[in-house]
Amino acid sequence: MESFNGSARPDRKTIEKHRRIQMKALCSKLDSLLPNPPTSREGAALPLPDRLDEAVNYIKSLQGRLERMKERKRQLLEPEGSSRGMGSEERGGMGLPQIEVQDLGSGFRVVIISSPGDRLMFYEAVRVLEEEGGEILNANFLVVGDKAVHSIHSMVADPRGGSEASKVLERLKKACHPCW
Repeated sequence: MESFNGSARPDRKTIEKHRRIQMKALCSKLDSLLPNPPTSREGAALPLPDRLDEAVNYIKSLQGRLERMKERKRQLLEPEGSSRGMGSEERGGMGLPQIEVQDLGSGFRVVIISSPGDRLMFYEAVRVLEEEGGEILNANFLVVGDKAVHSIHSMVADPRGGSEASKVLERLKKACHPCW
């Protein structure tokens, strides 16, 4: 093997060896970025083409998830006068506040879109969820322009206790009626 000074070129064998080493390092890095290391049913490592297919499928699923999240964000922030999600009500043509209740099986997620200064709906939603036997796990809010988005996650002590998303939504509408 010759030294690599300015005039000498490495031979093909050395170039190919470096290329294989680099490809192996890149594949290892790709494998490390996947959430679950791909293995076959027998527990052995998958061959390289199968690992690459797994990586492609994972990237495609992330892209799909990102698109769904962008669409959801767009729906939450869409201007007044356009279509609304489940549980939305209109007030004086303004389209606010909006309430959406999602049944997560063991609990609920309540999303309230209102004006930034309207905190009463948030407090009423917490009260209704607690009366329904829920325990508030977390609550977040985000102010974007003239809208405040409140998100409340609650866990129901007994998911078979009969609290349904539609029942909680109706109670929230009644409790927040003075706000509308």
